Amino acid sequence: MAQTRWLDEPEMAAWLAFLEASHRVSRAVERQLRDEAGLSHQQYEILVKLDAAGPAGLRMTELADSLITSKSGLTYQIGRLEKRGLVERRDCATDVRGVIAHLTDAGRDTLVASAPGHVARVREALIDVLAPEEIAVLADAFGRVGARLRDES
Repeated sequence: MAQTRWLDEPEMAAWLAFLEASHRVSRAVERQLRDEAGLSHQQYEILVKLDAAGPAGLRMTELADSLITSKSGLTYQIGRLEKRGLVERRDCATDVRGVIAHLTDAGRDTLVASAPGHVARVREALIDVLAPEEIAVLADAFGRVGARLRDES
């Protein structure tokens, strides 16, 4: 039986700082998007991904995977965005089981209008607090963490 490797003091400090910072940044961004655009952070990210996909849109399964969410959770969020006229779903021409999400013109307008406030809040809450070399270290470190966990899924 493997022995538990407990966190030492510096490791625990890093873990606790990560938890607090990630929760606080997430809440700050979520609050800004709700107050200024009436969107959740996940809804905003859906609009971003669909905008990047262009006119072809994205299959719902591919979109769920890229957002690291369940298909049912994505279906719920897409339904809410659809009711607002920001997104639409269409059947996939090459697969009768497939559904493709598309950004509407209203969705693109909402994204364009909400992006400046979102970016300003991200800068204020995270980016502008860090030195450029710290940003590079975090990007590298969290990139490796994400890649390792992606490999586990």
